[in-house]
Amino acid sequence: MVRRNPERRAALLDAAIEVLAREGARGLTFRAVDQQAGVPVGTASNYFANRDEMLTQAGDRVYERLEPDEALIASGQEGPRDRARVTELMHDLVERVAAFPTGFLALLELRLEAARRPQLREVLTRRIRTDVDLNVNYHLASGLPGDATTVVLLYLALNWLIVERLTLPELFSEEQRRDLVTALVERLLAGQPDAGQPDSGEASPAG
Repeated sequence: MVRRNPERRAALLDAAIEVLAREGARGLTFRAVDQQAGVPVGTASNYFANRDEMLTQAGDRVYERLEPDEALIASGQEGPRDRARVTELMHDLVERVAAFPTGFLALLELRLEAARRPQLREVLTRRIRTDVDLNVNYHLASGLPGDATTVVLLYLALNWLIVERLTLPELFSEEQRRDLVTALVERLLAGQPDAGQPDSGEASPAG
């Protein structure tokens, strides 16, 4: 059995993400990934059985890199459970995702490719559904105002706002984007009671 280095695999997947973001799914080849990673030709083919496997694992790698660290999770549990706190967390989320632009753009490429590849579509559906469910469960357990539908609506709206920011950055100014996030939270949570100070033993955000 061939022994493979997990750090090398991660580096190859990071290279695949960069290739996807820059050249699209059609440009994702073993040779392109080897070149991006700066490794000998044939390295990627030793780690992935085929291109489909590399595509799906690149998607998982994006989510792995977007997961918040423990310090960020802890900070999310601080302060009052009110609309202002939800607004702050949503601004932080947008900035965190936008700070990894190639990851988000790679995911867009994977989604387009999934429309033509049922196996990839199944993998992405399962992975993204898990991520949404974790975020819903965290929100409900944390005592923040809003319900499961609120979380899904925020997910849908903020994803498209990030698409606009990364693909058409001049469409809205930075100030307009921030105002839109604030307005989104305010309108979704209008009439929702604030929960006050958090209790201990809460869940962690999924990212």
